[in-house]
Amino acid sequence: MRFVADLHIHSKYSRACSRDCDLEHLTWWARRKGISLVGTGDFTHPAWYDHLTENLVEAAPGLFRLREDLDREIDRTLPPSLAAAPVRFMLSVEISTIYKRDGHTRKVHHLVYMPDLESAARFNARMAKIGNIGSDGRPILGLDSRDLLEITLECGGYLVPAHVWTPWFAVLGSKSGFDAVEDCYADLADHVFAVETGLSSDPDMNRRVSGLDRYRLVSNSDAHSPPALGREATVFDTDLDYYAVRRALETGEGFGGTLEFFPEEGKYHVDGHRKCGVRLEPRETLAHNGICPVCAKPLTVGVLSRVEELADRDTPAPSGGFTSLVPLPEIVGEILGVGPKSKRVLAQVDKLTAALGPELVILQDVPVDDIGAHSPLLAEAVARLRRGEVVRDSGYDGEYGVIRVFEPGELTRRASSLALFDAEPVEPAVPAKAPRKAPAKAPEESVVEGRTEPGPVRADGSLLDGLDPEQRAAAEVESGPLLIIAGPGTGKTRTLTHRIADLVTSRGVPAPSCLAITFTRRAAEEMAERLAVLAPDHAADLTIATFHSLGVLVLREHHAAVGLSASFGVADPDRQLTVARTLAADDKTAKALVATRDERYLAALREQDLVDFDDLIALPLALLEGSPELVAAYRDRWRWVSVDEYQDVDEQQYRLLRLLAPPDGNLTAIGDPDQAIYRFRGADVGFFLRFREDFPTARTVHLTRNYRSSAAVVRGALEVIAPSSLVPGRELTPMVDHGDAAIGVHHAPSEAAEAAFVARTVEQVLGGASFHSFDSGRVSSDGTRGLGFSDFAVLYRTDRQSRALVDALTRSGLPFQKRSHDRLADRPGVARIAHEVAHAPGGTVLERVRAVAGDDHTAYELLKPLAGECGADVERFRTELALGVEVDTWDPRADRISLLTLHASKGLEFPVVFVVGCEDGLLPMRWPGEDDAEAVAEERRLLFVGMTRAQRHLFLSHTTARPRSPFLASLASFEQVGDPRPRRRRKGTQLSLL
Repeated sequence: MRFVADLHIHSKYSRACSRDCDLEHLTWWARRKGISLVGTGDFTHPAWYDHLTENLVEAAPGLFRLREDLDREIDRTLPPSLAAAPVRFMLSVEISTIYKRDGHTRKVHHLVYMPDLESAARFNARMAKIGNIGSDGRPILGLDSRDLLEITLECGGYLVPAHVWTPWFAVLGSKSGFDAVEDCYADLADHVFAVETGLSSDPDMNRRVSGLDRYRLVSNSDAHSPPALGREATVFDTDLDYYAVRRALETGEGFGGTLEFFPEEGKYHVDGHRKCGVRLEPRETLAHNGICPVCAKPLTVGVLSRVEELADRDTPAPSGGFTSLVPLPEIVGEILGVGPKSKRVLAQVDKLTAALGPELVILQDVPVDDIGAHSPLLAEAVARLRRGEVVRDSGYDGEYGVIRVFEPGELTRRASSLALFDAEPVEPAVPAKAPRKAPAKAPEESVVEGRTEPGPVRADGSLLDGLDPEQRAAAEVESGPLLIIAGPGTGKTRTLTHRIADLVTSRGVPAPSCLAITFTRRAAEEMAERLAVLAPDHAADLTIATFHSLGVLVLREHHAAVGLSASFGVADPDRQLTVARTLAADDKTAKALVATRDERYLAALREQDLVDFDDLIALPLALLEGSPELVAAYRDRWRWVSVDEYQDVDEQQYRLLRLLAPPDGNLTAIGDPDQAIYRFRGADVGFFLRFREDFPTARTVHLTRNYRSSAAVVRGALEVIAPSSLVPGRELTPMVDHGDAAIGVHHAPSEAAEAAFVARTVEQVLGGASFHSFDSGRVSSDGTRGLGFSDFAVLYRTDRQSRALVDALTRSGLPFQKRSHDRLADRPGVARIAHEVAHAPGGTVLERVRAVAGDDHTAYELLKPLAGECGADVERFRTELALGVEVDTWDPRADRISLLTLHASKGLEFPVVFVVGCEDGLLPMRWPGEDDAEAVAEERRLLFVGMTRAQRHLFLSHTTARPRSPFLASLASFEQVGDPRPRRRRKGTQLSLL
């Protein structure tokens, strides 16, 4: 059976698409056009998936048709020449992926096809874990193309790269693609067997690139409204089912070629700059070095130039057959001198299709004489079209080209003798602004932005050779107490790990004598990974711990002294409450027992061989304070102690460290008092400031060279912290070239407007996340190259502020995820699994977790990485779970914008950072009349921490809801972004007669 298929369309749930993109209208227009197989589009969107489930029934293996009752209603509105023609649907979706690979931002669109609704549901569930699939029918995901292909294959479908030449969003696009399809899909590239050529290229252009010979070249309409169906399509000669179509694409048997736009009509055929009205042929672009001769900015390089760049043939290889067409409404509109969507055109096409059959049949198969019986001019036009005799005006930089059948003035000359349906032909109007041609001479030179890379590292055998002079001075200190004051981005972890590695590899310090303590599990893992590289023969013997895991170690070794067994457990919050309930009449009282650490509650824990999170510090501290012998033993065991983030220690942790390290001991403390922001957790920066009193012989080294942030960010951060800095003469010198972008300050009329500013700016900096970004004018350039969604962070003081951001990013279709330092044990379903895992069947922890989780897929996915690390050690799993945090559960393939509180941002860095809510009452967080100078100083430090997370771009925003943050008054160098004075909404006025 020979039939036409259009397998790339969109539903009404896709951005900038017609409300008529529903199954009924698509079926009506498919019959009108003569298309037998249509992609559903957008099956990942929850509402559209439900619509498909409710209104489609299986018609053939892997294909569906409209419900019988709906189909009959459609046939009643069509003439007999069109009614009852079979129309089938294949489950399809277009996925936009934006990610970084090899230092470049990649933006690639893909078509994914599934054989049944169950497979589509599995695929949707996988996509929902990666990004937001509910905001747009064409979801935007921060996912590598290779990983998307892997998930597609695992769910039973196949993938076709979409419109492969489109500059911004395609596998071979000039702006953000690759030079070969194989490079994009890496080790899974053999599973790709077809590519979609797009509207701006035809098969002959593609066949000049030998790397595409292995792929079937398909075409589709990418229709955003039902009348656009079939403007490009693919022809098959197979059974009408999913598997036959797939086989034809894989093998070529039954593949009948394509129906094409004339490529010049595509929006990106040649090069140009729409804003300046400049359109250039490839040779002209080369003469101008790719620079617009009007504004001196980079041109949008079109498909023709990109093909020329990658082509390795002067003439195309055989393409397998294609036919270039102009849609029937466009031909009729040209003859009538009106637009193709006008009522006059639609009325005439209605009459033609009722008499002669579907539009594609009229254009290709109906004898010219039969067409001439209705209109001689139309017959002439179709005859010329079939011979390829058309006038071509190429599209560029998002502007569609124009294909005409008649020469300028020809219709006017023939008007006296020929007419179409008694209508006088009218010559098309001349465009008001024609594209400019290039001047004869290109600019002599073009400026390319550059960046200064760090100099080469000497390799003479010393681990310390790669450090800068300040870092090396700190790492080389022989012995005794050492305080390293390390500003943000100065290489704190690098300095500390190189110092430890040098001690054990070059200075004869036994690795078992070294203890390194940090605050988070992730930081401890990072330190261990670095030391495994720097000192591979010694790393396994080093003790690297958080304060709480160090407490577990001490308690395991001395469990009997506190009335515990060697296999004691760590109670998660649910278990703590369960224990407390045995002592209390209600939950309120039980929670109070836990919060106050009531003696009865603690005794009940011990009876069940349990400790809680706070016990992990309190019990080891009590043991050591009560046993000088134990103190001496641990001091002898760990003669070299290093503590990261020393400004964040609390009173119990401080006492523990004083016991482990004598006043003249080898204690290295590193941190920055201007980044002390955890007073609400009990941290006291005073312990950092009194280090030299506690350790009188301590040496002090300052790290002042910032390798993270741009000069503008460093300068602004220093201006903000200066009024209350705890580091006298604070210095911070930028060492990397991250451009000269000023700090942006934005004043918004509301939180919603502030969040919309964030979403809009992300698209602008990224260079557009969708075609709609360019077509709507939200984005007018390709932005900053080399960025992905994970390079953006939005920071706020309180979690409540995230609501408006979530809404704005969801509406924009931008993928995001909230980050926090909440313990993993607090997540839904996790506590139950932790409680039952010890008694579950299975040889490994992962098998046990899977058995306990059952249908709770979310909790299972959260726990899967940790369970895999723990092998068969159930107790390790339960202990790590009690100490773990939310951040440990990120999907490593997910590339998303980060939403997180300022506190949770500590230790992280991002190329682009937004700090929202810079308002008095939020930052600083305080109530009217409240007077706590130290609290305000810590809030200033919190802003300093947030600002110094930024590498290239920093945006600070505030709204009219509160006064501007007083901290911004210290900021001398910034650029006002957007309206400095938000426009007030005009009050409604009553209309009057006069």
